Amino acid sequence: MASETGVRLGVIGLGNIARQHIDNIQQGLVAACQIAALCSRQPDELAGQLGVPHYRDFEELISSGTCDAVLVATPTCSHFEIGAAALQAGLHLMMEKPIGLSVREGEDLLALQGDDQVFALMLNQRTDPLFVSMREIIKRGELGAITRTHWTMTNWFRPEVYFQVSDWRATWRGEGGGLLVNQCIHNLDIFQWLCGMPHSVRAFCRLGRYHDIEVEDEATAYFEYANGASGVFIGSTGEAPGFNRLDIVGDLGSLSFDGGRLVHTVNRPGTAEYNRSTRDMFGMPESETRDITPERDTNQHAEVLNNFTGAITAGEQLIAPARDGLDSLALANAMLLSSWEQRSVAFPLDSAQYQAALQQRQATSTLREKADIKANVDMGASYR
Repeated sequence: MASETGVRLGVIGLGNIARQHIDNIQQGLVAACQIAALCSRQPDELAGQLGVPHYRDFEELISSGTCDAVLVATPTCSHFEIGAAALQAGLHLMMEKPIGLSVREGEDLLALQGDDQVFALMLNQRTDPLFVSMREIIKRGELGAITRTHWTMTNWFRPEVYFQVSDWRATWRGEGGGLLVNQCIHNLDIFQWLCGMPHSVRAFCRLGRYHDIEVEDEATAYFEYANGASGVFIGSTGEAPGFNRLDIVGDLGSLSFDGGRLVHTVNRPGTAEYNRSTRDMFGMPESETRDITPERDTNQHAEVLNNFTGAITAGEQLIAPARDGLDSLALANAMLLSSWEQRSVAFPLDSAQYQAALQQRQATSTLREKADIKANVDMGASYR
């Protein structure tokens, strides 16, 4: 239930992304929502500015009776504990990505969700008009059977200071990984949202190639799909300026996205039909290529929060239900497991097997000491 003035939202964690969510709400970009309480480990003047209570213990906020829902924007290692407490208290839950350190944590968390509770993830790239357009084209069958996918996503560049100012980031204990569970989790979500889950993956992850970290900052994966299609995913936080190019090829055409422009190529007839029927030894189907890049002026985070409050107050269908977060996390977990064990990993992922392998690495992992550095933060520059 929500109050007459809308969903009373408690925000747990007051880092950079949490403050952006709060700004969106305070600017009126999220309907039927009001900030009701804040929680962080240290006192924060923002609570006084908003005229809401501040708690240093998330359990106190959850049990305070001031909130209908909570937004969890804390380090990944705390997602399960805080999310479990919120769900067990009967609150609705919006969680920053990923759902947990592992698929097993996500599964255990989802088991606590009640029938009348809304549980969503901030998988905001699902609202990008470009990816929405690609999904609609694929769902309408305009590409035919998908035969190949390829995403090079190497413009997630992060300098060393990004890791130095955090004690938990890019550690097995604090984040459960690096590039794949932090930056590329968005891309992996979109990859499977558009193309479906693969049958298996063989991956190669480089640990600390570009940075003084213990986790992966470069990954290359080869996917095989049940219909015989193949896919490649390449990610890095060490290349500059890097590339963001996604190609999805089907029998009837292709979609190509280069980070700013979306091109749809239509084959007439499809390649399979032409291949069987032509007598032209060096022939090729006729094709038409169109630039279909949509306007992309949208506040993705505000749109997902609007959908979350709409699900609570009006039963809207969620754009990014928490259960969907298991698939992108399964891709990330399987890529790491494949690299660790130097073998192909099949889907669905054996979450218990991965959990055991992760715990082995967490046993020798430690949170780093934060560097005494004043970092310049431009959140707009962090999005790709």
